[in-house]
Amino acid sequence: MFSAAQSSKSEFLDKARQAREERKGQKEKERAAIQIQALVRRFLCRCRLQKQIRWKEVDDYFQASETGTSKRNALSIFKLARKLLFIYCKDDKLRFEKLCRAILGSMDVENEPKVWYVSLALSKDLTIPWLKQIKDVLWISCQLLKNLKPDILQDSKLVTLYLTMLVTFTDTSTWRIVRGKGEALRPALTRICENIMGHLNQKGFYSILQILLTNGLARSRPSLSKGTLTAIFTLSLRPVVAAHFSDNLLRSFLIHIMSVPAVVYHLSVLTPECMASIQTHDLLRKFILFLSREEQCLDICVCLEGSHTLCLLGNLIHLGYLNDKVLEEEANHFVKDLTDMLSYCQRYVSQKKSNLTHWHPVLGWFSQTVDYGLNESMPLVTKQLQYLWGVPVIRTLFSDVLSKKLESQEPTPPPQQPSTSQNNIPVKNLFKRAFQKSASVRNILKPVGGKRVDSAEVQKVCSICVLYQTALSTLTQIRLQILTGLTHLDDLLPKLWAFICELGPQGGLKLFMECLNNDTEESKQLLAMLMLFCDCSRHLITILDDIEVYEEQTSFKIEELITISSFLNTFVYKMIWDGILENAKGEKLELFHSVHGWLMVLYERDCRRRFSPDDHWLRKDLKPSLLFQELEKGKKRAQLLLQYIPHVIPHKNRVLLFRNIVTKEKESLGLVETSSASPHVTHITIRRSRMLEDGYDQLRRLPVNSIKGVIRVKFVNDLGVDEAGIDQDGVFKEFLEEIIKKVFNPALNLFKTTSGNERLYPSPTSYIHENHLQLFEFVGKMLGKAMYEGIVVDVPFASFFLSQVLGHHHSTFYSSIDELPSLDSEFYKNLTSIKRYDGDVGDLGLTLSYDEDVMGQLVCHELIPGGKTMPVTNENKISYIHLMAHFRMHTQIKEQTTAFIRGFRSIINPEWLHMFSTPEVQRLVSGDNAEIDLDDLKYVTSHTSFFGESSVYLSILKCPFNPLAGVSLQFVTSCSRPPLLGFAYLKPPFSIRCVEVSDDQDTGDTLGSVLRGFFTIRKKEPGGRLPTSSTCFNLLKLPNYSKKSILRDKLRYAISMNTGFELS
Repeated sequence: MFSAAQSSKSEFLDKARQAREERKGQKEKERAAIQIQALVRRFLCRCRLQKQIRWKEVDDYFQASETGTSKRNALSIFKLARKLLFIYCKDDKLRFEKLCRAILGSMDVENEPKVWYVSLALSKDLTIPWLKQIKDVLWISCQLLKNLKPDILQDSKLVTLYLTMLVTFTDTSTWRIVRGKGEALRPALTRICENIMGHLNQKGFYSILQILLTNGLARSRPSLSKGTLTAIFTLSLRPVVAAHFSDNLLRSFLIHIMSVPAVVYHLSVLTPECMASIQTHDLLRKFILFLSREEQCLDICVCLEGSHTLCLLGNLIHLGYLNDKVLEEEANHFVKDLTDMLSYCQRYVSQKKSNLTHWHPVLGWFSQTVDYGLNESMPLVTKQLQYLWGVPVIRTLFSDVLSKKLESQEPTPPPQQPSTSQNNIPVKNLFKRAFQKSASVRNILKPVGGKRVDSAEVQKVCSICVLYQTALSTLTQIRLQILTGLTHLDDLLPKLWAFICELGPQGGLKLFMECLNNDTEESKQLLAMLMLFCDCSRHLITILDDIEVYEEQTSFKIEELITISSFLNTFVYKMIWDGILENAKGEKLELFHSVHGWLMVLYERDCRRRFSPDDHWLRKDLKPSLLFQELEKGKKRAQLLLQYIPHVIPHKNRVLLFRNIVTKEKESLGLVETSSASPHVTHITIRRSRMLEDGYDQLRRLPVNSIKGVIRVKFVNDLGVDEAGIDQDGVFKEFLEEIIKKVFNPALNLFKTTSGNERLYPSPTSYIHENHLQLFEFVGKMLGKAMYEGIVVDVPFASFFLSQVLGHHHSTFYSSIDELPSLDSEFYKNLTSIKRYDGDVGDLGLTLSYDEDVMGQLVCHELIPGGKTMPVTNENKISYIHLMAHFRMHTQIKEQTTAFIRGFRSIINPEWLHMFSTPEVQRLVSGDNAEIDLDDLKYVTSHTSFFGESSVYLSILKCPFNPLAGVSLQFVTSCSRPPLLGFAYLKPPFSIRCVEVSDDQDTGDTLGSVLRGFFTIRKKEPGGRLPTSSTCFNLLKLPNYSKKSILRDKLRYAISMNTGFELS
């Protein structure tokens, strides 16, 4: 019963609540409807009012003014403007334009103060309303300017109109009201103008001007006229001047105006008056001093970010170039400002590295918003940046260094290249004379010390070097331009080196080694100076040709290069050996690579053409035995030394290390016979009449490890009969020598010889052979096998080809033109004469192509696509020279060289040869070019020969000026040069046998003849017999002559006849 009553009660309450909510909702709807109706009525009323004001009042006023039915005055314009501003919207742009023209028109009327719009400012009742109105009018003008495109004709007219409005009402100079008796009003009116400018600044006036400047200037061709640009710059300068160059206004000016791409360039070209205004107000000095405060400079950079900071940098540099007096007086602050801004750009780019990057034409790759206008104007920004390393700015900044006087000397003649027939004594004397002649110069260029590193002069030069070093590491895409600019003055680098030599109490190396162990700011600046010197000098020597380095001695004299290279060699050695490089990172690592790069450029130049004295590159305090011990233990410093400066180790020790590396690999591959196992042996059969073809067919299919292993050769003579004898490396040596002799014969046209010194390189026309690339790969393997086994072969390669085999041509500092003399010295002289041609190169009628006679047909090779139609001019002649050299030495033989290198490196690991220079690799291939050590030969021969008369043979070779030594060695071993490590490393060992048989017995190689020769059992004088040799065994067979004179004569005759086995 109770439950039913409770249910009916809850239902009643729910219905009451619902009814109440419905009533409330209905009231809300009625209220909303009333509000909406009110808003609509208000809107419609405003629309009617706006239409009435627009059509009946504003439009009628302008129509009456245009027809001349009504006379304008300042008050009527003021009232009209108040109405238009009240109803102003985006559809009223045309009416606002007419209003501006009316206001400006009123200002131009002569002698009618009531018409002048500005006269209302003097009215007691209207001053404040007028001031508010003109502020609104000018701000609307600014907003309209922001959206206008100056390159469109109609918009450019509006830009002129609104800029005129701004120019007119932000300065009293054009107001007629202040002329004559109204001059007393000028201070008050000037304050009104300042008030207006303050209002505009608060609203974002500088941002508007920046947008307008960017739209008009950030493009390949500027779209702003002279008058427009003058107006914009004048407007931008007025608030700064009015505020007496306050920090706040200077900041806005730098951020919004001076960061516009190349704005100073356009001002200097279009409006010289504006540049005069900059100088009048001494703006550059004010900018420099403002930015010299670190927090201000950082604030500016953070606001601008990377690209626009670069634009500001370019404009400041351009101003410095145009104001050399200010630059000279404020050099320290100027350098600091630029360094800070470049450092910020560098940090900014590193922070913006990501997978989503875009390329910047100056800063390189980093994540950035693509600004096409900025990219279009970047060539002009780059041109501004170039002033920093232009001659005028460098002369101003480095004035302390350039004012230093070096005692002038006549250039010392470079050391002549010793020919193979000359010894080294004349070269040593020449060096001695060279040093004596240039003693005064060398006294300056050797470390002498004397300057305090904390002196103002040293600090200034250090900060300048830090600036340029920061520019090199930040402006990565124009690094070469910077280096080229810094090396333009011939005397800068020698004088900078002289300055470096005078630093510290003792100067030179000791000071910089101490800096490496210190982490102070002073040490970093000193190291930056050394780094800049190394980077610039390396670049200079890289672009100079041999004539400029050795004959003309541009920038550096030969003695200077010797002194500098000695310093660099010691510095790099100590960085490695003292363990500094192992833990180096950041700036120290960059310093090492900079110094090491300069060192290696000098070393490679010296390898190509000698300028240093004997043993100049060796470190006498480094014991090779200690180095090898540390290499065995895996010590890091030993590995780094071998990686970076192997030339400090004597050549023979490096060859020994190379042989040890090969031996270790043989052991790891199981190619060395041990007590428990024998290596796998590959047997091949070769017909003497088809030695190359059989060798190619049988060896090219072998796996690399089989070629590295033991190969036994059986020869088949012309009759098809196997030749007697067992191959114990000697027959394979003969086979390898014969194969190499055939393939490198120019008659086969796989290889050609250079003009002059008869050096070998791949023939560009080798394609006449059907499988020429496979042949080149096979030749590479065979030469690699010879080097792998330590067999020297008399194959003189052109140095440019060996450089490619070693991979030197991939180096950043490799120059094709430097290697060209090793191909064709006459062609090199002709090309360099074009470089030095003073007239118009276009008169020579050259094109970017190369005409060549190929088997009777004239073939034109284009150096670049379309090159045969492109003339060589003074602007592109350097490119032409390098393109021509690259074509002759690389492009023409690219496929052949690649195939040869592929075969060679399959046997010889290229890392093994990194410790050798190009001439040293040639010695590794062909043996030592030094004099034959007959004492060493005697020692080895005494252990391998079985009769006492070997001493007779050697005594003949020891006679003074005896030409038999070299040719005798070639007669026995097929190579005229001794092994690099001495005759103990000749395989098979050099041996002498005495043979004694009758003419009708055997051929001179029987056991009986050898025994009779050993016991000197002479049957009769072998007068008709000649000495013979077995080059496969490095064996010399001598008949048992009775006199030494007979032996000498017979030996000379046999060698001249090249008898071999035939006349034995």
